[in-house]
Amino acid sequence: MTSINSRREFLKRASAVSMTGVAAPWALNLAAMGEAAAAAATDYKALVCVFLYGGNDYANTVVPYDFASHTAYQNQRAAIAIDRATLGGTVLNPTAALPGGRQYALAPELAPLVPLFDAGQMAVMLNVGTLVQPTTKLQFTNKSTPLPPKLFSHNDQQSVWQSSSPEGSTSGWGGRMGDLFAAGNGNATFTCVSVAGNAVYLSGQSTVQYQVSSNGSVPLSALKTPLFGSQACSDALKKLVTAPGTHLFEAEHARVMKRSIEADAELTSALAGSTALRTVFPTGNPLASQLAMVARMISARTALTAKRQVFFVSLGGFDNHDNILTDHPALMATVGQALAAFQAATAELGVANSVTTFTASDFGRTLTTDGDGSDHGWGSMHFVLGGAVKGKAFYGAPPVIANNGPDDVGQGRLLPSMAVDQFGATLANWFGVSSTDAVSVLPNIGNYSVRDLGFMTA
Repeated sequence: MTSINSRREFLKRASAVSMTGVAAPWALNLAAMGEAAAAAATDYKALVCVFLYGGNDYANTVVPYDFASHTAYQNQRAAIAIDRATLGGTVLNPTAALPGGRQYALAPELAPLVPLFDAGQMAVMLNVGTLVQPTTKLQFTNKSTPLPPKLFSHNDQQSVWQSSSPEGSTSGWGGRMGDLFAAGNGNATFTCVSVAGNAVYLSGQSTVQYQVSSNGSVPLSALKTPLFGSQACSDALKKLVTAPGTHLFEAEHARVMKRSIEADAELTSALAGSTALRTVFPTGNPLASQLAMVARMISARTALTAKRQVFFVSLGGFDNHDNILTDHPALMATVGQALAAFQAATAELGVANSVTTFTASDFGRTLTTDGDGSDHGWGSMHFVLGGAVKGKAFYGAPPVIANNGPDDVGQGRLLPSMAVDQFGATLANWFGVSSTDAVSVLPNIGNYSVRDLGFMTA
């Protein structure tokens, strides 16, 4: 006979799986939350994952700028290369120069990020991607080492980035960090928060993400306003959906609904009582709207009695097989403006040193062209922002710009030189995850002698 605990675990997982759409409905955004492992935290810290869905084109994001490198870059993608003359305003000048005179510039539309880099509040990661263990090109070619499953597949690589497992995974490394700290938050509900619908990144073994919209919690509307114009009807509905039952499914549904209704009330009150932000977030920018909501929740951290929070926001549209010179610059402008505004908001709130933001994506793309776009790749360039970042620096070695060169597996698809597990472990270490717990958060980290990439302060 199935045990009570096993049935409860099934129900918890069933709730999580039932919400795998882009956005789950209002009150059911909260699934059952078990008790998380305790980890002491007396200060406040937050991690914010900015996921770029579709596979961001690394070469037109962090662009080779020194003359020799830009020439090699232009030779590989003449039809979609960014002209060197337009990059002068976004050249990155790190504290320690890159070897061999290598230089990079950001896409011109990312100009709002240059002051952050110059101020030491942003670092650039050169060639991060999904790996199982350190992998050489020879090992890849000979198929003599384990590789991430289903390389170059959108859904699977999104999942591997977020969870270390292909599509179908039920927990991610953000959620597994949440497991460790949820018990230390006054209300564990607000430990892992998504402003972008369901994401496996935020699902833990016991902690399940709480989903909000860019405007705040998404309530059961019939309880927010009188149902059929009658408060009595609303009260009756609330009693109906929260009444405990003897059937396991019925009891679990009531528990989830009750928690969701209570969370909506608590978050609404906390946001109403927080000081309005003076930072101006750009309008018509969906990523900025999501990050503005994250900033509002951080401003309400005291009322929410939160010590550790993990947030998830996202932007789609990066599968640029065509029209990259038209579509990608608009995406870069959206990203640059949103990240700059959010960093300004953390400074206004006095938490710049306590909030770290990082980008992620399915994969990078090919250096060679796919008509007037690029194809699915592997490793990519990413940003880390915040006052605790050891910024004004590049991390990792600049890859050779080539088609089937020493650092790519053909078509300029970068073979990652830094693993997502190492990237995540570095962030987790700053967040307060112990080296022992890091293995449960990032299951492949034990395969690496270097677990911390060094881009965060202690």
